[in-house]
Amino acid sequence: MDRQVDSQTRTHWHIVTGEYPPQPGGVSDYTRLVASGLAAAGDLVDVWTPSDDQVHEEQRGVVVHALPDRYGPRSLTALTRRLRTAPRPRRVLVQYVPHAFGWKGANVAFSAWLRALAPEPTWVMFHEVAYPRSHDQTWRRRALGYVTHGMAALVAGAAERVFVSTPAWTAQVRQWCRPGTPITWLPVPSAVPVRTGNHAEIQRAVGQGRPIVGHFGTCGALITPGLFDALHQIAQRTEARFLLFGRGTDLAASRAVREWPALAGRLVAAGTLTPAEISRHLAACDVMLQPFPDGVTGRRTSVMAALAHGRPVVTTAGRLTEPLWQTSQAVRLAPAGDASALAAEVITLLDDPAEARRVARDARATYEQWFDLRHTIAALRAPEQMLTAQHTTADHSPLDPVPAATSNTAAVETRPAGRRSQISSCLYLSHRS
Repeated sequence: MDRQVDSQTRTHWHIVTGEYPPQPGGVSDYTRLVASGLAAAGDLVDVWTPSDDQVHEEQRGVVVHALPDRYGPRSLTALTRRLRTAPRPRRVLVQYVPHAFGWKGANVAFSAWLRALAPEPTWVMFHEVAYPRSHDQTWRRRALGYVTHGMAALVAGAAERVFVSTPAWTAQVRQWCRPGTPITWLPVPSAVPVRTGNHAEIQRAVGQGRPIVGHFGTCGALITPGLFDALHQIAQRTEARFLLFGRGTDLAASRAVREWPALAGRLVAAGTLTPAEISRHLAACDVMLQPFPDGVTGRRTSVMAALAHGRPVVTTAGRLTEPLWQTSQAVRLAPAGDASALAAEVITLLDDPAEARRVARDARATYEQWFDLRHTIAALRAPEQMLTAQHTTADHSPLDPVPAATSNTAAVETRPAGRRSQISSCLYLSHRS
């Protein structure tokens, strides 16, 4: 059916993003999921992204447009021209991360275009808001912090509706929005399909008959010290083997063995894997160890993948952690920065198979209840069912319990009741580690 004619009855989405497969990155994977989910639900979807001379993967119902530069003048001119002539009803959805739009994270022109020149009111998903500012930074980093805060203010001011990947962004974004702009938390689903396949081969090769403690991620500089300290303590007290997978884990593992000799011969790093291979490696692990210096949140895609695969997860509670993680009992929590507590939680699960199975069941159930992609698509396609008057002040999210006086009009009716938590706005701003 012709897209021009069919668009009269379907919403036409124009997703503006700084990265899209085959480009790597969490926002790239997330945007692909959202685009395919909207198309599968019956909407028309166009994705606008820099090409980087790469051929973008084809998806049914999704048209990918390669922009001529990284949101420079040529791209913004092309976008303006195409959006003005696009059929209605249409929506522009920006996947916002400041560094994804080029200019070394300081593309003020793109933010100004959204605020003053964009043809349509815009919906914005803030994956990240701005580079953090502090007095002990170099002048370059401090300048970047001020510029990216200004960019975020322009973007938020242009938004008709705002989504955030964690409530931690809410207070900051709200001060820049126009009065009455709805802001809601939209957790990030797993980008790893459950395709466990023959994971027994990995268990035999890595575990050699012993339990496997896994970690999925990029072993960033803020995560690595606490992660390997905890693994070292586990190695001293158990016979477990350790499996790391994700971009950069091979290099991190080689450095870790030199600093923590007890890991030698027991640590395997698989490096970069395809989604199918990641799924197999997740399934092979008995426990996943996923620490974060600021605490687990709903934007941590590595944890989402583990939950979707029903893996017992040990992670950290920090200043950004939403109450859901404490009330759901879907993970075992240790204080952020406490490697000994992390190790103790992992050892508890290794020594108590019944508790490990309980955590695994709750992990999968919690993912289905709150984080599955269908909730994201429902929120985008029927926001009036998600956001009622009491949510427009940004003090609530779709995961909040609904006040009794308004419970007949609010929230997500498709989600099962029970274990609902008070998700309140956090007053902190940080960047992804």
